Amino acid sequence: MMKGAYLMTGASTALAMLGALSVSPATAETTLNIATVNNNDMIIMQKLSPKFEAATGIKLNWVVLEENVLRQRVTTDIATKGGQFDIVTIGAYETPIWGKLGWLDSVDDLGAAYDYGDLIPQVKEALSANGKMYAVPFYAESSFTYYRKDLFEKAGLTMPDKPTYEQTN
Repeated sequence: MMKGAYLMTGASTALAMLGALSVSPATAETTLNIATVNNNDMIIMQKLSPKFEAATGIKLNWVVLEENVLRQRVTTDIATKGGQFDIVTIGAYETPIWGKLGWLDSVDDLGAAYDYGDLIPQVKEALSANGKMYAVPFYAESSFTYYRKDLFEKAGLTMPDKPTYEQTN
């Protein structure tokens, strides 16, 4: 199980999330192994690591992989209870499945400094299972439709409140 580990999905600031890990003083030997995707956001996080390490005494060991390789390694590690990683980036696809399987600890209580009210409700729901949240968002992606109301009115069209992809294509 990924018990005691925190997961970032693939923005609340991860530096604040990592700060939540340092609630109690760490010993010089504490190292967190972080498996993550090789994108610009994670490169920035790695550059911020020295500040975190200096403030907490916790060493950060980054394992940076291509997205498909990351998904495969993390899935294998968590399914076999390998315990290679303390923090991993996973997606909204894996989170509720792994949460239901009991592979993850919930992150419903990260302390007063973490403002759950800042989360987009749909993002929070996507990272939850059985009423518990199992990952914290690092960033979120979505899609939406723009249209010109004047042209719709002129053509006698009405935009549905919640259009589907089929309706907007």
